[in-house]
Amino acid sequence: MEHRPEITIDFAPELRFFAARERRRGRTRLTVDGTSSLQHVVESLGVPRTEVGRLLVNGREVPASHPPRAGDDVEVRAVARPQRVPGGPPRFLLDVHLGTLARRLRLLGVDAAYDSEDPGDAALAARSAAERRVLLSRDRGLLRRREIRAGAFVRGDRPEEQLRDVLDRFAPELAPWTRCIACNGRLRHADKESVVTRLEGGTRRTYDVFAQCVTCERVYWRGAHHARLAAIVASAVDYAGRPPARAGST
Repeated sequence: MEHRPEITIDFAPELRFFAARERRRGRTRLTVDGTSSLQHVVESLGVPRTEVGRLLVNGREVPASHPPRAGDDVEVRAVARPQRVPGGPPRFLLDVHLGTLARRLRLLGVDAAYDSEDPGDAALAARSAAERRVLLSRDRGLLRRREIRAGAFVRGDRPEEQLRDVLDRFAPELAPWTRCIACNGRLRHADKESVVTRLEGGTRRTYDVFAQCVTCERVYWRGAHHARLAAIVASAVDYAGRPPARAGST
């Protein structure tokens, strides 16, 4: 009978909810094939590669390609926060289930691509790679696709929780009121005369300060919903100014 090597593995607390219930209590034993990479082993246990930080074997950091051997003691740590993305400030791509989060990121001036029509996992992964965007999703299977350049599992069920998670993890630069929440285009100041034909009568009579999207030409003004949006912006800016969590950094 073929002997299969056995290792012990321990996931950081932030990663345990990805794994099967029996893996959530701490260090557990696992039989491996002796040839698969540590990355493959970790993914096979339910943890997307986008969430994995440092990998330690017997106390020493190893690359994801390392094949675990019999008796190895493996520690899987979470991605350190804030996470730096190669190529400058992060640009995001959100899946179809994160529309509210996309609009809130745009409200804060963060580049957040989103399509309300679901293009499918393959198309999302391909766009993420082609446009060098960080793919945000709560779909673990999507985040395991190999072509994804960078991605993140968004934690939280409510939009405000999700927004704080993204701000905490990536620390993007904020520039509120500079992006169109409808299409992600840039906003510019617009003279009232240049947009008057796009306004309803009540808006023409009441407001004098406008902005317009340079891409879709949608017009914005400080209407009835401004107070609610301003509260979202103020809360996010205040939160972004706090020291970020350091998950996975130790």
